[in-house]
Amino acid sequence: MSEKKKTKSFKYWIGRMHLWLGLTSGLFVLFLGITGCILAFEREIEDAVQTYRFTEIQNKPLLPPTKLKEIADNALPNKKAHSINYQLGRTAQVVYYNEAPEYYYIVFVSQYTGEVIKVKDMSEDFFRIVINGHYYLWLPPEIGQPILTTATMIFVLLLISGLVLWWPKSKAARKQRFSVKLKSKWRRLNYDLHNVSGFYMTFIVVFIALSGMVMGFQWFAKSVYWVSSGGEFMNVFEETFSDTTRASSLSLNAAAADQLWARFVKEDPSFKGSLDVHVPENEKAAIEIAKNPDPETYWKADYQYFDQHTLKEIEVKHMYGKFANASTADKISRMNYDIHVGAVMGLPGKILAFFASLIAASMPVTGVIIWLGRKKRSKKLNSI
Repeated sequence: MSEKKKTKSFKYWIGRMHLWLGLTSGLFVLFLGITGCILAFEREIEDAVQTYRFTEIQNKPLLPPTKLKEIADNALPNKKAHSINYQLGRTAQVVYYNEAPEYYYIVFVSQYTGEVIKVKDMSEDFFRIVINGHYYLWLPPEIGQPILTTATMIFVLLLISGLVLWWPKSKAARKQRFSVKLKSKWRRLNYDLHNVSGFYMTFIVVFIALSGMVMGFQWFAKSVYWVSSGGEFMNVFEETFSDTTRASSLSLNAAAADQLWARFVKEDPSFKGSLDVHVPENEKAAIEIAKNPDPETYWKADYQYFDQHTLKEIEVKHMYGKFANASTADKISRMNYDIHVGAVMGLPGKILAFFASLIAASMPVTGVIIWLGRKKRSKKLNSI
């Protein structure tokens, strides 16, 4: 068998795999692409239309976290507060989140006056509904997430096989493969859009797809960590606890969370990022404070944990500790969500993520049109 026939045979089977994998996952990829486009500018759209998120900066002392929690508790009774968020120029947010029974609320409170601006049920929030579709297909997570993550994994195989099929054999073919012939007939235009746009966006889409797989498959997340760390295993996140035997050893004039929050504010009065305070729910829980210098992303945040009875800091071994202590593999893992939405590169990254998602959504459509055209042409040839 000649080398030419071997190459043709190889591409033939790659083409068959590309076709059947595309038909299998196409609807899911279309869905993920469209919802990804919607979510690309989630924060920018929310800031533009939800004015209650902002507050005028006032020359007044800020209300401490336990006071904001008390006010929010009165506005939303019989729910457990998860955290209190402060950010300069934005209304304080008291977040209520629980898995069983499931609920998610945000109470927006003025950190200067204590006025409740809005009580928001996040189960009715447009973007939250889209997120639940994008992550779980609006199914129970244990069902929907594996379905969509498997479709994403198939899409990665499609990207690789598509590059193999696209790769030009000669210099003459190479000149034609890098541009879309806008004045050609619609079938040729569709073909070019599928191949050329797919090639240009592959190297962006693949990062979005792989980061989605990290969120969807634990085995894949651990594998990425193992590779990026040079063979080390990921330290599993474990809840941090206070020493309950020291419960009466410290007499506090104010709540422990308030004291720690005041310490953080005093240490860096010019801080313009976000500060999250997790008030303990019981005597055993630790106080978590997350200090994020760049609220547009998540990966740079410092997470610190304190014993609520002694105010002593508790050191942790998992990746969600101090940013300075994070290894390269830890930082890559922490960066995963920001990579997925393009936020790691700021607004240009989000624009790229939007167009990459749009092109990803178009690939199943243009691919099916190509397949139907070839099928129709094959029937005509067979009838002659």
